Amino acid sequence: MRCYAMIYYCALAALFSGGLSRANAVEEEGFTPLFDGKTLTGWEGNEKVFRVEKGAIVGGTPDQKIEHNEFLCTIKEYGDFELRLKAKLVGKGDNAGVQFRSQRIPKHFEVIGYQCDMGNAGGKSIWGALYDESRRKKFLVTGDHDKLTKVLKPDDFNDLVIRCEGPRIQIWVNGEQTVDYKEEEKDIPNKGKIAVQIHGGEPAEASYKDIRIKELK
Repeated sequence: MRCYAMIYYCALAALFSGGLSRANAVEEEGFTPLFDGKTLTGWEGNEKVFRVEKGAIVGGTPDQKIEHNEFLCTIKEYGDFELRLKAKLVGKGDNAGVQFRSQRIPKHFEVIGYQCDMGNAGGKSIWGALYDESRRKKFLVTGDHDKLTKVLKPDDFNDLVIRCEGPRIQIWVNGEQTVDYKEEEKDIPNKGKIAVQIHGGEPAEASYKDIRIKELK
């Protein structure tokens, strides 16, 4: 098991150090692109807030306040998987995130489910933190601020990996593991939509690209 883990972490390190284009995203064994880099095919949400720019899904703008949280969701649902993507956040409004195993709340702009957070809170980085959006409404796990500060690229794209296997959830930011969490509550759904968020409030712009997924059998 230790040998397998070491191989896996080395593979992640190679991935983060080498970068990835949309073209070779397809070449990763077992991974399928969730975003074609040109359209929002396969996704649903407020297209007045979300758009495609320079091969990325972009939500919000750095010069206009955001009325409330907005989410662009996949049409398909996923259970056990590894999700890889690049994400960037700029502007005064220092919060966004990637939802997973989530559902839209009927007749509401919110979703409910797990979130890989992005941004800062209370003067500390919350990139890669595990937040329970609209449910327990709290951080389940946060990363080490000092370690995150060393690997984060402010106002630039950062690599995110989210891996879900049964009750276990793991998250990495630029190769730094921030979450290794086991869900103990049996009634929490283990399947749902993936979504990208721009948080309501101060002006901000969140960008997501090279989004690909490998479903785990």
